[in-house]
Amino acid sequence: MKNKFSLEGKTVIVTGGARGIGKAVAGELALAGADIAIVDILFDVASETAASIEKEHGVKARAYECDITRPDMVSSVIDKIALDFGKLDVLFNNAGVVLHKPALEVTAKEWLDVIDTNLNGVFYMSVAFAKKLVELKRKGSIINNASMSGTIVNWPQKQASYNASKSAVIHLTKSLAVEWVEHGIRVNSLSPGYTETDLTVHVRKDWINEWLEQTPMKRMAKPEELAGAVIYLASDYSTFTNGCDIIVDGAFTCV
Repeated sequence: MKNKFSLEGKTVIVTGGARGIGKAVAGELALAGADIAIVDILFDVASETAASIEKEHGVKARAYECDITRPDMVSSVIDKIALDFGKLDVLFNNAGVVLHKPALEVTAKEWLDVIDTNLNGVFYMSVAFAKKLVELKRKGSIINNASMSGTIVNWPQKQASYNASKSAVIHLTKSLAVEWVEHGIRVNSLSPGYTETDLTVHVRKDWINEWLEQTPMKRMAKPEELAGAVIYLASDYSTFTNGCDIIVDGAFTCV
């Protein structure tokens, strides 16, 4: 069991890994033995995170600046990581944005910004990563951070753009899982419930109270509580898990 759950010898890319869920999960992946490549538009913060992970866990960790909505930058950063680490094994597509705004008030640019980051960015990263794996003749695992918002409609906040983007990520995950199985590339998704991050702790207090009331466990998740699912999907214990969406939501979607 220890050997199969161990990520020693694996290189894991974490997008949006400078802070929040990405940072917490990257640390837990490093604790499991993985070398970590942090990809983020916030390069200075990402560099601090990578340095902290390397110092604390004794693994190789590097930071890379990239806007995942730009395919040219995405292809370049994948090439750079593969060169620096010598191989690629796992991609955790974590970067994302949320817009709390009624659909009737959302501008075309705001809609496109959410879709571009949450859906197109996941697609660009996944394709570039998969192409590099095929080139290197390696198998691999892609883990897309979706959301329970891809399954249910959140309330009381109005966020149709975010919900639609995450629902699309879940179906994109299934589609790529089927397409890329011949290459030995597995694609799965993680759908967290409400989690204590920069996206949630500064929103309206009455919303937070409503979220907690709707959640059977009566609390939000801590970012590190999502890491177990990611480690499983990155490990050799999940070699027959493909096209799966793992919901980690404190039973929110059960009621």
